[in-house]
Amino acid sequence: MKRLFVQAAVLIAGALTLVGLGAVSSILAGNTTLAGVAVEAASPDSTSALVAMTGRLKATEAELQRAHQILEFSGRYRIPADLTASIYDHALAEGIPPAIGFQLVRIESEFKNTARSYAAAIGLTQLRLPTARSYDATIQASDLMNPDVNLQIGFRYLRDLLDQFNNDVALALEAYNKGPTLVMAQRAMGEEVRGKYSRAVMMGLRKKT
Repeated sequence: MKRLFVQAAVLIAGALTLVGLGAVSSILAGNTTLAGVAVEAASPDSTSALVAMTGRLKATEAELQRAHQILEFSGRYRIPADLTASIYDHALAEGIPPAIGFQLVRIESEFKNTARSYAAAIGLTQLRLPTARSYDATIQASDLMNPDVNLQIGFRYLRDLLDQFNNDVALALEAYNKGPTLVMAQRAMGEEVRGKYSRAVMMGLRKKT
């Protein structure tokens, strides 16, 4: 029990440090109430109190880890905390390493949700409307300028490509850039498929997170 009190104190101190940076309030959606941890820590030494406090500590630790990662990515790419949180959360939700998600968005759109390409690709992850409509037939071009809509579909598409190419990240990224049909055709002809695009995106995995 004494060990849990110490852990609670450490986690609360870390949270207060983040608050001092003025960032947690904008980063953490649905914060775990830290005061609740302190209350739990002062509760009677019983099995139910111990279980409750352990669960609260784990939840708080996870939120602090999320906050730390979001602050790190926000500073690295010099983008607002709310956009950073969206990219981070959508990447995790679709099973994409956040480091890959951030590099992909940087390369595709330079973090501009209004970006458009000559190939009619739109938004943060540069989705083409036919691709987006394969996930939601009601999608309009204007919808793809909504960061959350664009990130969700873009990362889901990348997740599907990873599944299609047996979790070969480089191949999936090249397919994201060129289209899976072209990548499969190049492979069938014995051509080297992995190139500059996948290497550039995968640089995110080699950076400290």
